[in-house]
Amino acid sequence: MTPLQQTFDLCRARVENALDAVLPDPALLPRRLHEAMRYAVLGPGKRLRPLLVYQGGQVFGINDERLDPPACAVELIHAYSLVHDDLPAMDDDDLRRGRPTCHRAYDEATAILVGDALQTLAFRLIAAAETPEPQQRLAMIETLAAACGSRGMAGGQAMDLAAAGQRINVAELEDMHIHKTGALILASLRLGALCATHTERASLASLERYGRCIGLAFQVQDDILDVTGTSALTGKSSGADARREKSTYPGLMGLAEARRFATELRDEAVESLAPFGDRADTLRALADYIVERDH
Repeated sequence: MTPLQQTFDLCRARVENALDAVLPDPALLPRRLHEAMRYAVLGPGKRLRPLLVYQGGQVFGINDERLDPPACAVELIHAYSLVHDDLPAMDDDDLRRGRPTCHRAYDEATAILVGDALQTLAFRLIAAAETPEPQQRLAMIETLAAACGSRGMAGGQAMDLAAAGQRINVAELEDMHIHKTGALILASLRLGALCATHTERASLASLERYGRCIGLAFQVQDDILDVTGTSALTGKSSGADARREKSTYPGLMGLAEARRFATELRDEAVESLAPFGDRADTLRALADYIVERDH
């Protein structure tokens, strides 16, 4: 097992235990909603965004206990976004993380309410955290809200829906994914860093550069896997982008060029970590993983 895999496993176990504790008990009313919330969040997943929260804080010397609330919050936001993205009015997907999507396992109305409830729970966790200081928590709430809204994830999804069936160029595709996928990945790193009492501006800028690069690289690799991957490996329907006539990096650039672009983004991400020395070794390994993964 590689050091990165060990770190992933420790992060996954930690954040899943924390999520299990903060998600409502399915025995409490409304039982079906609470059961569906847990189904959407606690199923199999990489937990990439919580890992970024932990690592974004650890490069500034923050311990895991202080990072638990934002790590949980960002995973709740991510889970909510997947539930809503899969809805019939959006991507109309039947499979997510190797299981039926939330609206297939339950029903469409319940899935909408699951997303709503997960989003509000995420902000509640940060607001109610005992540490860091109130001013830092306000900055974290602002960061997460911006990443979720019309200039972030929701806006990116709107751009994605508007582009379906149309031929857009690479610059427009990049702008869409900076909002849809990259905003929350960048916010995850920022949330970890904001737990630090004092953050050097130059170092934070370097961390943000890393986040922008891996956020885009993650989406490029997702587009590649939609062409080259299988449902058994990716846990979702292969070829879905082509069926929906969506513009993708392989479609616009060709598969070989898309792979080269992902590698360039990885290299730039790794270069940006120089100010952190060996404290950022996990983030360096993560950049490699993002462009080499098969799921």
